[in-house]
Amino acid sequence: MDVAQERKILSPGHISVTAPGQASSGHLTEVAPPPELHQAGCKNVAPVLNRVGDKWSMLIVMILSDGPKRFSELKRAIDGISQRMLTLSLRGLERDGLVTRTVTPTIPPRVDYELTELGVSLRGPVRALGDWAIEHIGCIRAAQERFDKANDA
Repeated sequence: MDVAQERKILSPGHISVTAPGQASSGHLTEVAPPPELHQAGCKNVAPVLNRVGDKWSMLIVMILSDGPKRFSELKRAIDGISQRMLTLSLRGLERDGLVTRTVTPTIPPRVDYELTELGVSLRGPVRALGDWAIEHIGCIRAAQERFDKANDA
């Protein structure tokens, strides 16, 4: 595998992943993937793509890109999400290291959610995908209409 295509895994550490020629200052470290990841191929990528391809998770990432939010703020900001689905999505994002959950012991307890450094690194790709969808929605809808019309006949 050539160097340009080498896969990297971001994991918590003490040195940030930086562009060539830049100094390190954050908390992400480049870690060479174990050989079994190369052999497993798509099987290892699928869970990550399922998380980032989940509409609720991506909406949460975009809302949290403005800064920390409480559960109730997220619920109000995401039209149509149930409390259960928001809880499950936040739990999954937290498990994947994209979101942190901070409980402040007040009455009632205050719970804030915030993107981790890894979560912040996902904002660009998510925003790019959203921009692509907005730019091409007319073409997609036209294709759907053509497909539906051809299959109704």
